[in-house]
Amino acid sequence: MSYRQIVIVLLVLLSSSTNTVFANKKKPTKKEVTTLSNEAILLMKEGSYEKSLIKSRLALSQAIRLKDNNLIAGSYNTIAANFDQLSEFDKAFYYYHKGLTYANKTNNDVLKNWLNNNLGNIYCFDKKQYEKGIYYYKKSLEYSTRIKDSAQIVFTKLNLTWAYFDIGRYEEGLPYLKYINKHHEKHGDTSTIVALNMLNGMYYNYKNEPEKATFFFENAIKHGNEGNEKSDLSYSHHEYSKFLLKNGDYKNAYKNLAIFNAITDELNDEEKLNKANVAGINLEIDEYKREIDKIESEFKTKEYVLLQEQSRNKKIVIVLSAILLLLFLLFYLYSQNAQLKQKNKLKDLRSKAQENMINASINGQELERKKIAAFLHDNISALLSSAGLHLHAYTSQNQSYPQEIMKTKAILEEAHDQVRDLSHELMPSLLARFGLFDALDDLCEKNSNSILHFEYASSINRKTRYDEDFEMKIYFIIMELLNNIIKHSDASQSKLSMEENNELLKITLLDNGKGFDSSKFHVLEGFGLNQIKARINNLRGNIYLNSKLNAGTTITIEVPITYPKKTTTPVFPSQ
Repeated sequence: MSYRQIVIVLLVLLSSSTNTVFANKKKPTKKEVTTLSNEAILLMKEGSYEKSLIKSRLALSQAIRLKDNNLIAGSYNTIAANFDQLSEFDKAFYYYHKGLTYANKTNNDVLKNWLNNNLGNIYCFDKKQYEKGIYYYKKSLEYSTRIKDSAQIVFTKLNLTWAYFDIGRYEEGLPYLKYINKHHEKHGDTSTIVALNMLNGMYYNYKNEPEKATFFFENAIKHGNEGNEKSDLSYSHHEYSKFLLKNGDYKNAYKNLAIFNAITDELNDEEKLNKANVAGINLEIDEYKREIDKIESEFKTKEYVLLQEQSRNKKIVIVLSAILLLLFLLFYLYSQNAQLKQKNKLKDLRSKAQENMINASINGQELERKKIAAFLHDNISALLSSAGLHLHAYTSQNQSYPQEIMKTKAILEEAHDQVRDLSHELMPSLLARFGLFDALDDLCEKNSNSILHFEYASSINRKTRYDEDFEMKIYFIIMELLNNIIKHSDASQSKLSMEENNELLKITLLDNGKGFDSSKFHVLEGFGLNQIKARINNLRGNIYLNSKLNAGTTITIEVPITYPKKTTTPVFPSQ
């Protein structure tokens, strides 16, 4: 069997082993799980709770496999919302809490807002635990304020007003009611107009202002009859009947109480129908809960088994890779062109070593610049300032003092200024404080004079910041190029331009100087271009030089941008 055949066989074995590891282990994509979750939400809104529960359970299991806390929390929220619609409040309460546990591990304030609001609803209107309900409403308000959702702020403050008024704490609920009355027309929802009128009626009943209370109660009932929200209409008739009873209008009080009872009976019938529908769901609710609780533990078991399989197959892959590497090495050593390849390899190694030495030297210089600049600024400059202050204190307290004191004071001030200037030259404070683009603009301005003018142009926002080391390296590369123009070009005009293009920073520097033969770029060590090229290679970038004698020079540099590290926050689709 030839060498080529051996390699082919090993590659086939390697491919087969790798495919075996991941066969039937493909994870769903985030897009697929999101689509599944959205389908579950849509089914719930259409009233297909059985199908929505099945979809959302499948979405939950896949979200757990992805270990995506956003998707897990969203799936739990959809499951809970289904049970909420089916008046299965205990189960809704359980899954809202599960969802909030995972949502709190994310930066998704929209989802946290919904989950806290829904928990507040259950605590206040089902469990009648108002203190806990108010706590969750306030957490919801905190998140809706953070995301600047004006409509949600109005909605949450409406719930807080309702909770406080329901337990007779009108003065605590009043600030929220005032806010809703002021902002509801602009940011509110017409579906909440019934509740808002009813709450105003309750407040004016509490304040013993019957005319205003009557106006708002009748307005609430009027809008309630025009809409489809039976629960708010029922509550309005109930509060109105209490108001009428308090004011001695027993006939109308009884009439409104009768309407309240009729609407309540309708709501109870609808709730019984919903529960009957729940009983008809193929997946039993209690069993559904147990199955969902098992998903996480089952996934952890499967994940452990998968990790063991991957570890075992990884060893196989390593062994096969080692065999392949050994065969390639033997082939290389005994091939006819081994000597030529060896020479080329040595040449490349020397070139790489030289480049590494240059980069190490450059990095060392930059590190020393930072250390010396910091030492001069933090220590020497501080000592000189302290000495100057002592002399100033002495001269302030003594009217007569030797002339040497004044000379010493002047010398210290001059030394302080020189240390400060040296510190800024070693490490420009403008670069550290305001970023690369302000520093380069300042550099061009400082180097411009009546003989040579440097123009700075950039399409990038001046406030844009990159990685600190990246900015420092780019700054000193450009500073070295500007120095070359000043020393060697005999130019009168030069332009530095900056732009971003597909995650690349493009730097163009041109001048109208005497130029040189760019074909001899590799031997132009006197200009320091080799060191500049090494710096750019260290940044995994490229430099393009175009110059002709007496026709100026254009230098273009493209380097991949290194951004400061940060966490992105995926936005969960609101329901």
